[in-house]
Amino acid sequence: MRYSSDQKSAASITEQVHVCRSLCADRGWRAVEVFTDEAMSGASHLRPGFQAMQQSAMKGQFGIIDAEALDRLSRDQERIAALHKRMSFLDVSVVTKAEGEINEMYIGLGGTMSALFPEQRAQKTHRGLEGRVRDRTPSGGISYGYRAVRALRTNGTVTTG
Repeated sequence: MRYSSDQKSAASITEQVHVCRSLCADRGWRAVEVFTDEAMSGASHLRPGFQAMQQSAMKGQFGIIDAEALDRLSRDQERIAALHKRMSFLDVSVVTKAEGEINEMYIGLGGTMSALFPEQRAQKTHRGLEGRVRDRTPSGGISYGYRAVRALRTNGTVTTG
């Protein structure tokens, strides 16, 4: 899981984990470990979580990589192809909620699939809104009839409730 910048919500990671755990539960899989890269671009393959995931795969610690969408692993088609080749050699499947099981055909048509980015972004936006509703926090703009109350969190960031 990853989100790409400090301007995005850290809740994005939590929501991606929720999506992946749901996929695991639906398929009867057991989640072994969660790898994350917060506020790091998917264009880089040098992300600590991405590297740790590959190391764990090489040690045979799991047989499936589960992600919300392939772009959560990498936005670089060459890197995705290399990851797929390496994981195939290790007999590790890559499965995403958005695309299903990733195979050679999908890797080859990756450019075409990138055209689906707006649809995937809509799914991710919907996922984020669902998470806010589940957390009982506002999922839209300012609600009428309420006064915003701002508070300082322990980490120094400001919250509006």
